Amino acid sequence: MSDTVRAPRSPMAAPRSFLWSRRIFLTLLTGFVLLPVYVMLSSSLKPLEDVSGKFRWLPSGLTIRPYIDIWSTVPLARYFVNSLIVAGAATVCSVTIAVFAAYAVSRYRFAGKRVFTVTVLSTQMFPGILFLLPLFLLYVNIGNATGIALFGSRGGLILTYLTFSLPFSIWMLIGYFDSVPRDLDEAAMVDGCGPLGALFRVVVPAAVPGIVAVAVYAFMTAWGEVLFASVMTSDETRTLAVGLQGYATQNDVYWNQVMAASLVVSVPVVAGFLLLQRYLVAGLTAGAVK
Repeated sequence: MSDTVRAPRSPMAAPRSFLWSRRIFLTLLTGFVLLPVYVMLSSSLKPLEDVSGKFRWLPSGLTIRPYIDIWSTVPLARYFVNSLIVAGAATVCSVTIAVFAAYAVSRYRFAGKRVFTVTVLSTQMFPGILFLLPLFLLYVNIGNATGIALFGSRGGLILTYLTFSLPFSIWMLIGYFDSVPRDLDEAAMVDGCGPLGALFRVVVPAAVPGIVAVAVYAFMTAWGEVLFASVMTSDETRTLAVGLQGYATQNDVYWNQVMAASLVVSVPVVAGFLLLQRYLVAGLTAGAVK
């Protein structure tokens, strides 16, 4: 009976020690990432007495009661709608303005172009807390002078989020539009399109991955923001990031409901991210390398 002959290893193949080290590292990394998810999931299925006591890796009993109580303990549905409206409106406005601004900077020459680009990027250097008091005073004074209620309203919060997401969106789309050949614009104009026609018929379809990446960034920035949402909102316009604090009372903290609500509100975001993941990766890669 002949012995099995193994094929010789390629000189370019990675060493076996490297392969095993990579497997061990990826296994540990996976466990590190999934461990908090397991703690959240198991805690959300426990009674409050079990969560408040000594932590057990295997729950003694399971219940779906926390997933039912989260909607009555705090007005979670209203917070969810507020977050969806604010994050969605901020995303649409940010992407729309960024497309026009980035196209103008990428395709045209004008005085102050470099200064504008540097200024847009430099706004990301300052921490958001520096803008909290100026925006608060500005919204209050505008409300007193004109009667337009920006403080405590969804509109004011949308404008606040635009101050953070819009500069980065413009800067990112400038790099992506620069990677789209100008010959496409010229060919569209030869066929009778104007500048806007070339933008919407040629450049935008070619820049879909970059636009999706900008939209995901703008949405995530608005969805999980806490500092401005805790100051610029009222009880009626409170968002999820702030509303989850309602599960903590003076006497107790409903940890099982906190975990359940965190998982529930994370599902739409995670699902949307997974659906748009390939566009996000392509947009970030193409926009970073010209």
